[in-house]
Amino acid sequence: MKNKVIIITGAAMGLGLAAAKELASKGANLTLVDYNEASLAQAKQEISKAFPDVKIITVVADVSDESAVKNYVDQTVKAFGRIDGLYNNAGIEGRQAGMTEYDVNIFKKVIDINLMGVYYGMRYVLPVMQAQNYGRIVNVASVGGIRGVLNQVPYVASKHAVSGMTKNAALEYGRYGINTNAIAPGAILTPMVAEAFKQVNPADPKAAETEYAQRNPTKRLGLPHEVAKVVAFLLSEDVSYLNGQTIAIDGGESNIYGNV
Repeated sequence: MKNKVIIITGAAMGLGLAAAKELASKGANLTLVDYNEASLAQAKQEISKAFPDVKIITVVADVSDESAVKNYVDQTVKAFGRIDGLYNNAGIEGRQAGMTEYDVNIFKKVIDINLMGVYYGMRYVLPVMQAQNYGRIVNVASVGGIRGVLNQVPYVASKHAVSGMTKNAALEYGRYGINTNAIAPGAILTPMVAEAFKQVNPADPKAAETEYAQRNPTKRLGLPHEVAKVVAFLLSEDVSYLNGQTIAIDGGESNIYGNV
């Protein structure tokens, strides 16, 4: 990964920040993208302190805004001259609610960020990669992109769509040396997942977390750095013939039929 240029969206925390640290440790130069300017600046400072030789630019952007996505791509090309990888990570869960009670405005926001944000990223990065005849894209789906999740209909819909777009990108751009894959994380201990447990059990989120973990074959939740290791591999040159796949990173939970 040394001197590869990687864009990471949702880079200020959670899976994005973990991947940024992992990639920086391997010598990759980074464009960190997030809507939270203060957290983004803190992430850059933290990574630069640990890996001073890595070149990093930050771009504040709402990935549901097409012009903002085009800008982070343009800024990356301006700073580095190329784009070797895109980690299309930014996303939100929305809220917990039944299908017929779900707030339509929140539904649309989830779709705009989780689906359109990923699409815009590919729309503007793919031509750059095609001109280079090389590229790696990792889109973030979810276990909610390979099965249903109660009370999260727009999240599930958006993440299934991400998996579908990943397949199409693989079909259309594989001939140009571009490999596009998706990951499907399960319950990984990120701020977004912690917030979900607060919604499930406001009085005792830790109890909700512990109860959920018991359903997993490993009897624990995943950690961000475990996902980051897979992402770094999928963004590397070693992934030469893996294309169009959605890879579950969930301790095996998605293989369960019923409850354990």
